[in-house]
Amino acid sequence: MSATLVLILVVIGAYLAAHVMFEWIARRFLIVSGAEYLLLGILLGPHVTGLIGTTVVSNFAPIMILALGGMGLLVGTGLRIPEMRRLRSVHFRVATLEAVLVLVTVAGVMTLGLLLLFEISAREVVLSATAFGIVATASAPSGVILVARHLRGRGVVMDQLTVTDWVNGAVAIVAFAFLLCLVRVDPTAGGVSLAPIEWMVINVGIGLFGGILFHLFLGADKDFDRLTVALIGAIILTTGAAAYLQLSPLLPTFLVGVILVNTSPVQKQIRELLARVERPFYYVLLIFAGAAWRPGSGGWIVPIILFLAIQTAAAIGGARLASRVNGMTSSLGPNWGIAMLGHGELALAIGFNYLLLEAAPLADLVFSATIASVFLTHFTAARFVRSVAQDAASSVMPPVAGNR
Repeated sequence: MSATLVLILVVIGAYLAAHVMFEWIARRFLIVSGAEYLLLGILLGPHVTGLIGTTVVSNFAPIMILALGGMGLLVGTGLRIPEMRRLRSVHFRVATLEAVLVLVTVAGVMTLGLLLLFEISAREVVLSATAFGIVATASAPSGVILVARHLRGRGVVMDQLTVTDWVNGAVAIVAFAFLLCLVRVDPTAGGVSLAPIEWMVINVGIGLFGGILFHLFLGADKDFDRLTVALIGAIILTTGAAAYLQLSPLLPTFLVGVILVNTSPVQKQIRELLARVERPFYYVLLIFAGAAWRPGSGGWIVPIILFLAIQTAAAIGGARLASRVNGMTSSLGPNWGIAMLGHGELALAIGFNYLLLEAAPLADLVFSATIASVFLTHFTAARFVRSVAQDAASSVMPPVAGNR
């Protein structure tokens, strides 16, 4: 099947899925749709039916990198400072501690597990285990957004879940960007090799430059077509520069999104534009990511099961400990971390980006574990969130004083 025909069919299918099925399914069954398109990509890929061959997948690698940049931009536009400022600081303390606990716990346990299961260097074990931890941290915001609309109200729990999703996404993107600075094949410029922290500064600089440039370029122009072209240009510029340097495209576009949504006079129009293209964009990424999946070598079942088990325990235990340390257990309940079990677009983007890097150790295993987590949690993410919100509503207690 030709590459052009594959692209046309994928785009048409993604558009119809987003505009015909997604909203109806979400409203009717409280299900976040999407993982089924990942399965479709796997079935169409070179390791199952072969309808999308390896050559086609390779030809569309630049488009998939742009899709990764789009995911970073979407996460960045969710970090709106005016909305953050109306929330209590304790929400951010709880969310930050929860994110760090999940990342460190999963990375630590996976380090021990991989040392026992694979005969690879200690550096490769630590790097791949850290990738597992980052994937586990990247919870899916779609479940929280869907339940917030369904309940038509906010409260302490929904505010905490919203903030935690924001913080989880930011921590995962920043940590992953630094991980790629450690993993990347290190070319030299003029005979001088740059340290990982210097590559990280360059990656951040790409995002800041892109955000400032397109803030000035957009001005106060509200024309939809111009905004579309400008945002596509921002994604192409930042992801292209990052990919050329073998850096993460997620961090630069994340920073572009944060800058534009908080400084641009047309931020409302930007959010409306992204709301229109988010689902088709995501479905295209799902299908091609599924097609890019390849089964790893033997012995991959045990580490995937270990990852799924430890990320579940870390999400619940980390949330419980974070709320207890900050005196929020009575307001949030002991098991609010269940709402953080859902994984979706960001986790998939991180796992897929890791797969694309040639020097990444155990990349097939990390990506396979990410896919397994998305399959197991994506459809039930909104139900996890609703369960936590309903439990909190049935046992409302006043928040502890002095937590502002």
